[in-house]
Amino acid sequence: MIQLLVVDDHPIVRAGLVAVLAEEPGLEIVGEAADGDEAVRIAAETHPDVVLMDLRMPGVDGVAATARLAAGEAGTPAPRVLILTTYETDEQILAAVEAGAGGYLLKAAPRAEIVAAIRSVAAGQSALSPQVAVRLVERMRRPAAEPVLTPRELDVLRRVAQGRSNRQIGVDLGIGEATVKTHLQKAFDKLDAPDRTRAVTRAMELGLLP
Repeated sequence: MIQLLVVDDHPIVRAGLVAVLAEEPGLEIVGEAADGDEAVRIAAETHPDVVLMDLRMPGVDGVAATARLAAGEAGTPAPRVLILTTYETDEQILAAVEAGAGGYLLKAAPRAEIVAAIRSVAAGQSALSPQVAVRLVERMRRPAAEPVLTPRELDVLRRVAQGRSNRQIGVDLGIGEATVKTHLQKAFDKLDAPDRTRAVTRAMELGLLP
């Protein structure tokens, strides 16, 4: 019996997945979670074989939660993680795989494909949807391009590195706090960073900040 933890921040989507997968022979739903932090906590309590993980969630996202599970925060052996998401950018695929995900499927995948992927991941094998596999191979074959930040995004990140709050940055630059947040989010996306600390660190690693 494969014990499964379902993680998705949309209650209706999560309920649908649970209802469908609970009918499959050999699968047992042992828990549900609405974000990455809750997923790690419940995984530590239920010790699932596979965590079916959404990617974008409030708070701790799927990539960060996958890395925490792979690091043993929910106990060892760590559960296998299968990403099930609507997103398939190169950076997101690579980030999930590098974090320790054993598979990456899109939510548009047929039920049979999702079930087969769960069984494969539980058995220690990889499971990538065909389109994701193609993108991953293509991405690995070409050199990574460095992200290009606008001067304003760099201005904001420099002040983040100095420990300035969004409000203080807005005052420094003569812009609204909402605009600061917009620049930060764009920088996060370009740097593939989940938070302020990682964005600054990534920018320094790339030589974008002193």
